[in-house]
Amino acid sequence: MRVVIAAVGKPRDRHLAAAIDEYETRAARYWPLDVVEVREASGRGVAAEQAKEKEGERLLERVPEGATVIVCDELGDRLTSAEFSTLIVSARDRARDVAFVIGGAFGLSPAVRAKASRAIQLAPWTLPHEMARLVLAEQLYRAGTIVRGEPYHK
Repeated sequence: MRVVIAAVGKPRDRHLAAAIDEYETRAARYWPLDVVEVREASGRGVAAEQAKEKEGERLLERVPEGATVIVCDELGDRLTSAEFSTLIVSARDRARDVAFVIGGAFGLSPAVRAKASRAIQLAPWTLPHEMARLVLAEQLYRAGTIVRGEPYHK
């Protein structure tokens, strides 16, 4: 079982990039973690729907075949950290890769949403995709500590 984070774009702010890297490194101690970044669609002269479709195609090309696809969306299911850790353990127990998909500034394409078996909420409001990636990485790390009974999650 691998955990894949498939995200549009690279973090632009170096401080935020460092925080993302820190939590992805921590999470990788608990889960085999692959991070896939796809190029953002140009916003110039392109309609938002077209940009979303192009980014969606790039994301789906990079999701492993047979993986359980979970999209990160403000309208998704709200999970506690303990429930999130159970979600990861369930995928591990079924020996299935799980791919968490984070859209870009225009959101997720209908094709990506259709491929997803579930949508989860990282916050009740819309997050910039860089912040969503940081929150997801921290929760993956926290899930690992919950599973091992370590004191990080109180």
